[in-house]
Amino acid sequence: MTRVCFVGSPDVTLRYELLSRETSREALSTYDLHQPFANSIAVRTVSLGAAVSLCNDLQWYLVRFVDRVLIQEPSVSDDEWLSRDLATALRNGDLTPEETGEHLLIYGLEAPDAEPQTASADDTDANPASPAPDAMSAQTVSGGHEGTSSAPSDGGGADGTQQEQSPGETARSSEPPTLVDPLYVRRTDGEMPTYDLRDVEETLVVRLSEGEFLG
Repeated sequence: MTRVCFVGSPDVTLRYELLSRETSREALSTYDLHQPFANSIAVRTVSLGAAVSLCNDLQWYLVRFVDRVLIQEPSVSDDEWLSRDLATALRNGDLTPEETGEHLLIYGLEAPDAEPQTASADDTDANPASPAPDAMSAQTVSGGHEGTSSAPSDGGGADGTQQEQSPGETARSSEPPTLVDPLYVRRTDGEMPTYDLRDVEETLVVRLSEGEFLG
């Protein structure tokens, strides 16, 4: 399955903009919606071609409300994403998977601030061994917050969008991370430079076309 993620522009609420309009709502109505990152909507499609076609169908809305389109194709990578331009070039046969992966965009993943949990005396007595919510996993997960095999949380929004948890999270810490401070880098001899714009525990890697990288 090919995953498509639309990341909203900072000044809009993406779920509202896409699901309050009839054409975009109908285009997304056949998919299960997820929110792997803050202000995003993600779906799983049957193929890379279907993913690119969905983007084309939503073009009017993407131009106005979406900051970045991310596509993850298992035949290319299980943990790195593709830009829309690169995915389109692969779909059209202009590139092979082996010709991708040199030009990269790395985002930091900033976890939402955890709210302190204040337990009452009654709660403590009723369940003294109740653990505090886990922090986000300390490992770097380039594929992002949404796992391909994790089940959606039971707290889906009223608009049908569900959030998926990474292995290190509990139901209480179900807010998705935010993509921050993109860093453009080149992979050389298979080695990827370290993300150093911000102190984060996780990163997300996006493969770009050469034109996007140089432009």
